[in-house]
Parts: sequence; structure tokens; C-alpha cells
Amino acid sequence: MTLAQAALDSVTVGRWQFGITTVYHFVLVPLTIGLSLLVAIMQTKWHRSGNETWLKATRFFGKLLLINFALGVATGIVQEFQFGMNWSEYSRYVGDIFGAPLAVEALLAFFLESTFLGLWIFGWGRLSKGLHLATIWCVAIGTMLSAMWILAANAWMQHPVGTVYNPETGRAELDGMGGFLELITSGVYLSEFAHVITSAWLVAGTFVAGIALWWMVRSQREGSPEATSQAANAWRPIARFGLIVVLVGGIGTAVSGHIQGQEMVKVQPMKMAAAEGVCVDTDGAAFTVAQFGECPLGDDGRQPTQFIRVPGVASFMSHNDFSATSEGVADIQNRMVETLNGNEDFVAKYGDASQYDFRPPQMVTFWSFRLMIGLGMVAFLLAAWGLWATRKGQVSDNKWLGTFALVNLPLPFLAASFGWIFTEMGRQPWVVVPNLQALANGEPLGSVMMMTEAGISSAVPAWQMLTTLILFTLLYGVLGVIWFLLMKRYTKEGIASKAKTDNSEKESGSSDDLSFGY
Repeated sequence: MTLAQAALDSVTVGRWQFGITTVYHFVLVPLTIGLSLLVAIMQTKWHRSGNETWLKATRFFGKLLLINFALGVATGIVQEFQFGMNWSEYSRYVGDIFGAPLAVEALLAFFLESTFLGLWIFGWGRLSKGLHLATIWCVAIGTMLSAMWILAANAWMQHPVGTVYNPETGRAELDGMGGFLELITSGVYLSEFAHVITSAWLVAGTFVAGIALWWMVRSQREGSPEATSQAANAWRPIARFGLIVVLVGGIGTAVSGHIQGQEMVKVQPMKMAAAEGVCVDTDGAAFTVAQFGECPLGDDGRQPTQFIRVPGVASFMSHNDFSATSEGVADIQNRMVETLNGNEDFVAKYGDASQYDFRPPQMVTFWSFRLMIGLGMVAFLLAAWGLWATRKGQVSDNKWLGTFALVNLPLPFLAASFGWIFTEMGRQPWVVVPNLQALANGEPLGSVMMMTEAGISSAVPAWQMLTTLILFTLLYGVLGVIWFLLMKRYTKEGIASKAKTDNSEKESGSSDDLSFGY
């Protein structure tokens, strides 16, 4: 497809628009989820110890949390509008399923976090210390609850459960309370939720540690008594706190990711075969570090060029067994065609399955999988270096450590974004992936599926989508610059050398107490 053809194709433009708004929004989400928890822990440390370092840290990172939260809300609203506009057919199909979790997310989780965030901002000096502390914990819990309900909807798209297909309306419908319980207890959902939350801790930990390490090195190298005192007594403990969170979040991300990957092998084998570059069913499949070209569907096609293959590792990642059989792209395609042609509802709606290519964009799937893992693992290097450099009370002035801490800041954000690109692009050409077990067993649940091209709105022409795609991209570019400049400005302000924490100020609720927020 040429560029001109793609620009006039409503499905292609609609997918690009939804992809851009989703990735842009999700860049902000992990930091909000993770940083709200870390700020709550910082304030708890101050509340319990009275150590003013943690009050300073709470206020400092609280400013950055507010900036990120505000932009996240704005981008999230735009994304939700698209469900009812460019993807109205998709919304009609899944509306009965998504209605419950998304309604709970909006009415319970979002209002919980936004209401208590307001109380936290304006409650300094007006609420008791304990009650004020409770508000930021409600914010942290609210962000995780919000993710919980949104991910329940996404996990259903990846693997439908608790659902029946209504042939009269052509819609998927929730199978009562039992179906709702299946929705929120499926293995795909639980592993996805764990992976997103732990990766949010990794993002936020790297964010806190990176900024604190940079400030520690800068202050130590400045050399004045005030600066060196701040480096040792403020930035060093904050940095070590962030680095420990990096380790906890990183290990949690790796473990939950491994579990999630094995779930995907069962429910979306084509995605994982494309990610691993396994072209045909293979015993003891090798892990391929680099690949160029796609796995062909037939025996006569040109094989992809692969570099650095480690025998058995792909099979171990999928089955915890180095000699296990890993399914390949071409064989999965053949099995999908045979299975789908045995489903009357699929044939009635889409026709003969042999006309479709069920492979996802293989290079996108392959490389986003590796970039997700590779960029995320860099944080472990920062944690190892940072913790070693600050061991036994040491305060490092190594400029390369400070530089590496700054350079590493965007990498977990990119890793999380590539993770979502892998998750969403890897399930193509499906927007609702069929439940393969139900499909193979001839169960009614097997008819719950939707190909991406069927979800686009037929009432919105391609030129309108293209126009809004361009406008959204420009608008988001401007917002991104504003977000960066605000983050940079308040990061460079640092922690005030003189804390404003005496009792009279805390009880008075003066404007100085609110200056950290607005």
C-alpha cells in the first residue's frame, strides 16, 4: 500500500490515530501510577520519622506528579471520545462488556483519585497530618484501581471470557454476574495487571532515582558546605529509595512478564511466534536476537534473515522447557483457517478464512518485544551502579553517574510504550481476539470475535480521520513540549535549602504551603 492509498484508507488512518493517542496517553500513565505511590511512601516516612528530608521530597516530587496527572487526564479524555466516533462499530460490539468495568473506573476510581488529589493539594496546613497523609494514599490506591478496571476491559479484548454472542444483535454480551467474575479473575487479566503495576513502579523508581542521583552528583561537585550537606542528607537517601524501588519494580516486571508471556502462548500463539521469529512448529526453538524479514506462509517463501540464535531459549520462555515444541507462524495460520472455517458465525460475517492473513506486522511485533525488554533492563544497570556508589554512607561526585542517571530517565517510558505497541499490534488483525479453546470446542463463546477492519465507523470518511490525526499529532506535540518544559523547570528548582515546616506555618495554611502545587 502506497502512502497515498494509506492516507485514504479509513482503517489504516483510524488505526494510526488511535495508536498515537493511546501511546501518548500511556506514556504518562505509568508515572502517575508509580509516582503517586512513591510520594505517599515519602510522606509516610516524614509522618513517622519527622525527618524533613522526606517532607522536602514529598513536595518536590508532588509538583512533578501534579503536572503529569493533569496532562494524563487531558489525553485520556480525547482517547475515550474515539470509542464513540472513529470506532463506533467496535463500541457497539463490546459496549455490553465494557460498560461495567469502565463505568466503575470512572465513577469509583477516577473520582477517588481526583477528589483526594485536590484535598491533598489544598490540605497542607488545613487537615491534620494523619488525615492529610490518608488523602495521598487514597490517590495512590485510586490510580491502581483505575488501571485495574481499564485493564480488565483490555484483557477481555486479548482473551474473551464470561461472554455470550447474540446472533440477533450481532453483539457480545456479558453472561451475568458469573461472566463478570470470570472477566476479573482470568489469568490473562491478572498477569496483565501485575505486569502494568510493577512496570509503573520501575518507571517511577527510575524517575525518582535519576533526578536524585543527578542532583546528588551536582551538589557534591559544587563543593559548598550547604550543597554537600544537601547531597549527603537529602539527595542520597532519596536516590537510594528510588533505586530500591527500581529493583523491586524491575524484578516484579520480569516475573509478571514471564507469566504473561506464557499466557499469551496459550491464547495468542501467533503473537508470540511472530515475537520469537519462529516460522514453523519447532522443538527446542531458539531465541533470535535480531531478525530482518517476515516468516512466510508457504514453503516456497523467502525465509527471514536471523542473527545470533540461542538454542532452546524461546521454548523455555514459552513453556519452561528447553526442548518443548513452539508453534510457528505458518502452522498457526493453517490451524486458524481450519478452525475458523468450522465456525458458522465467522463464515457468515467474514467469509472463507483462507482469504485472510492472520499474521500481525511481524517486524513491529518482533522488535517492539525486544525493545521493551532491552530498554527496561538498562534500569538494573543504574540500580547496581547507584547503590554501589552510595554504599556505606558514600556520596558520589562521579559526573558519569549523574549523566547516566539523566540519560536513563526516558528509557523505562519507552520500554512501557513499546510493551503496549507489542501488546496491541501483536493481536492484529483482531481487535477482539477469539477464544481459541472455546472456538476449537465449538462453544458459543468461540463466536465472540471481531476483526479490526469491522470495528471502524462507516460514517466517518478517511479524510476527516486524516485531518483529526494531523491536528491531534500537532496538539500532542505542543502539549509534550509544555510537559517537558514544566518538568524540567521544577526539576531544576530542586529542594529548597530552608524547609518551611515549623508548626506555625503548617497550622496557618499560608500561601507558601500551597506554592509547591500552583
